[in-house]
Amino acid sequence: MRKYSFCGLFFISIFFYGSVSGQKIDYKELVRKYIENYQEIARKEMMVYRIPASITLAQGIIESNAGQSKLALLANNHFGIKCHKDWTGKTYYQDDETPNECFRKYDSPFESFRDHSYFLTLRDRYKLLFELEITDYNGWAKGLQSAGYATNPQYAQKLITVIENYSLNQYDNTDFAGVFENELDDLDNPSKQAWLKQFMVFAIGPGNRNVYSNNDLQMVIARKKDNLKILSKDFKISVVRLMKFNDLHSEFALRPGQIVYLESKRRKAAATAHLMKQGETLYDISQRYGIKLKMLYKRNHLHEGVEPPKGTLLMLR
Repeated sequence: MRKYSFCGLFFISIFFYGSVSGQKIDYKELVRKYIENYQEIARKEMMVYRIPASITLAQGIIESNAGQSKLALLANNHFGIKCHKDWTGKTYYQDDETPNECFRKYDSPFESFRDHSYFLTLRDRYKLLFELEITDYNGWAKGLQSAGYATNPQYAQKLITVIENYSLNQYDNTDFAGVFENELDDLDNPSKQAWLKQFMVFAIGPGNRNVYSNNDLQMVIARKKDNLKILSKDFKISVVRLMKFNDLHSEFALRPGQIVYLESKRRKAAATAHLMKQGETLYDISQRYGIKLKMLYKRNHLHEGVEPPKGTLLMLR
């Protein structure tokens, strides 16, 4: 066995401690950079799908090793979501619990965050989580573990630790104005919102709000601080019916600039087809063309929850 002097051991221990300390500092910096890069996406997803931004960020940090895992770097998969039988998008294979397992591959981190939102909102086993307060990250963490999101028995505690160590719960206390500040100017003014020019102004509604016509349906554009209760009161339509008309699962799921139909969407659109673009979802297309979301799945032979990749030609009628 090799012998070391006390002095030698001292310098070895100092070198080792410094290296480990440096690694810890580096990882903290990686986490902070990850939060800086993705907190806005997590907050926007929270506004639309009512998943706490703190939970989304903590899961992303843990599952992707703060964006440094092979799965995140090579497949843009930040949440470790596997293919499952209904996945028709791109794939990436790597060893996990068993050799050569199939994981979902995305064109961008944004698509991974959006698919994570769909993954949680469209599966019955996570349904009870959406009855929790948006600020109850403890309940969400424990609920995710109970629902089987991960096999690690310490998964809930790991999420809570990351949230509290990096104060991620601060992102759960926000409003539309802070998140969508670039989308709030003159939402009802077609001359300042180019995308609204495709719709005809049908009438002027309560609160001097434009009511548009799309696919022979009446619709409005959500303003900041709008929710379905406000629209229900203004237009004398129940919250339940508005949720049904717009394929919504929560009365809070509105964002500024979002299309809200005042009557049931149709089984087919006026247009024949649509070519999927980067970042678009079937829900986006459903709202844009005034076609029921379930009909998009049916006409394109897609399982519920599956998002076609960009370049896919969707049949609308």
